[in-house]
Amino acid sequence: MIERCCPNHGDKLPDPRHYDGVLMFGGPMSANDDLTLPGIAAELRWLDGVLETRTPFLGVCLGAQLIARALGAKVWVHPEGHAEIGYVKIAPTEAGRAFFPEPMHVYQWHREGFDLPKDAILLASGERFSNQAFAYGDHVFGLQFHPEVTLEMKRVWTVKAAERLKLPGAQPAHEHIEHHPIHDPALGRWTESFLGQWLERIEQPLPLKAAAE
Repeated sequence: MIERCCPNHGDKLPDPRHYDGVLMFGGPMSANDDLTLPGIAAELRWLDGVLETRTPFLGVCLGAQLIARALGAKVWVHPEGHAEIGYVKIAPTEAGRAFFPEPMHVYQWHREGFDLPKDAILLASGERFSNQAFAYGDHVFGLQFHPEVTLEMKRVWTVKAAERLKLPGAQPAHEHIEHHPIHDPALGRWTESFLGQWLERIEQPLPLKAAAE
């Protein structure tokens, strides 16, 4: 059974121990909005429980930034005001090659990045925002990018959030649509493979080790 909760709309977050895994997706708010948005404050408190129970967790964009904050890392606006909105190339680290066999273009929609949490392993990096994917232990993963966004969602986002396309580094709306058939097939195959690995870890946790320096 899949249960959907929207704490920023007032939903109460459940006990993570009752679930096989947790996915936390993105949103237009900031992971630093806990003083002004009760939903963000509730998510940060709830994530402490997820970490304590070792419930398998996957955070996407804001979800990754929230778990980074819950682990004590900073979430920040790019010092030059840049954003990543559109398709951006990322590359695997040596430790991340089991999950990212080669460089790939991923779909992004964010203007904040995060520091790598203590004891986390960087899996993929980018040029403008260096931390693109990380693992914490054998059960927590954070992805800065959006593997779940469909073509229809891109059409909606580039219209309803068109003001964000004016940010430095944001790609024009037509490129989001034109690049979809170029990059999304490979991204879709990667997503299927990654989710298979994540689900395998839910069933049987596997140790993750950082590459030797």
